[in-house]
Amino acid sequence: MAITQNAKKAIRNSEKKRVFNIRRVRRVKTAIRDIEKALEGGDVSAAEAKLPEAYKSIDKALKMGTLKSNTASRRKAGLVRMIQRAKTEA
Repeated sequence: MAITQNAKKAIRNSEKKRVFNIRRVRRVKTAIRDIEKALEGGDVSAAEAKLPEAYKSIDKALKMGTLKSNTASRRKAGLVRMIQRAKTEA
């Protein structure tokens, strides 16, 4: 357990940041899951419509330091790859 005042404050701050980070990651995962569900249903146009929302949540998580840059790039590329694959299959 933290003893000094600064250590106690650091614990409080890290807990606040943790809550925000969890929220941001959950938004990213939800956006990705929405696109995956649309593709499973065979609705490529709906998946393409949801792509900007996913990009926005990924970029915001990157900007705030929740995701690293390569992770964000990989997730975006994966989404585009899924949509392109669905287009060629359809």
